[in-house]
Amino acid sequence: MTTETAKSATDNGLGVLDAEQLRLLRAFDALVLRWADTWGAPEFRFPFLMRCQDLDTFDYYDNFPHLGLTAVRLDPHRLNALLKETPRPVGRMPAEVMEPTAFALPSASCYSIYLDLAGSSLPAGGALRTTSGTCFRNEDHYQGLQRLLGFTMREIVCIGSEQAAKEHLVRAKEAVTGLCAELGLDCELEVATDPFFDKNGSKAKMQRLFPVKEEFVVNGLAIGSVNYHRNFFGERCEIQVGEDTAHTSCLAFGMERWVHTLTDRFGTTAAAVAALESIR
Repeated sequence: MTTETAKSATDNGLGVLDAEQLRLLRAFDALVLRWADTWGAPEFRFPFLMRCQDLDTFDYYDNFPHLGLTAVRLDPHRLNALLKETPRPVGRMPAEVMEPTAFALPSASCYSIYLDLAGSSLPAGGALRTTSGTCFRNEDHYQGLQRLLGFTMREIVCIGSEQAAKEHLVRAKEAVTGLCAELGLDCELEVATDPFFDKNGSKAKMQRLFPVKEEFVVNGLAIGSVNYHRNFFGERCEIQVGEDTAHTSCLAFGMERWVHTLTDRFGTTAAAVAALESIR
């Protein structure tokens, strides 16, 4: 019985990767990093936390109030008083011991890239970046490595002209569908709901003309996506490419979902690692 199977009955979203699963995650990440290097996307590492005001700049709390999570400081005096009169161990920290917070736990790793480039003017060719981070989503249920409270997201992001952003999507889709074919994964590319745009706004109407989010789905599970944000982040972060506002697009992977999917496909994590390492 695998660690994932053993915990599924009492799943709380706090999944653990054992040594072999971690090796598989790193093998897949190394493959994606080779793509990033070939495409000219240097790797960046960003803080685990974001400012609440930065997420609010992206309308995050309007569109996803149900997913939001924050990093909260506990008031030591109120906490001490609570501990004296509460059965231990404490199962839930009440709101009265928490202080207002300025920091959030992000649900995607690409947000920090746009914020890092805020106010900048890029050359006509734009720029590419890759980053990996722990992301957090307050879901209504969790399931093994398929749906976690905290999970690893690897992204390769294009910040450039409209043409460059769309070309990044084409290249990314070709790379992922080619990889899935080589690994023997039955992968479907499905149009999904765009997480960055207000569904009731004019940008949502544009989605019907050009899909802004497509997911790579294997056995009903989305293991990655390609996302086109048009000039949304370029406008909010005031990023210019030449004389125009930057358009952005990204290729994103839920890394633990790849561990689950590849283990299911090859039977063991060791066989999955061998399959990945055979790809050059």
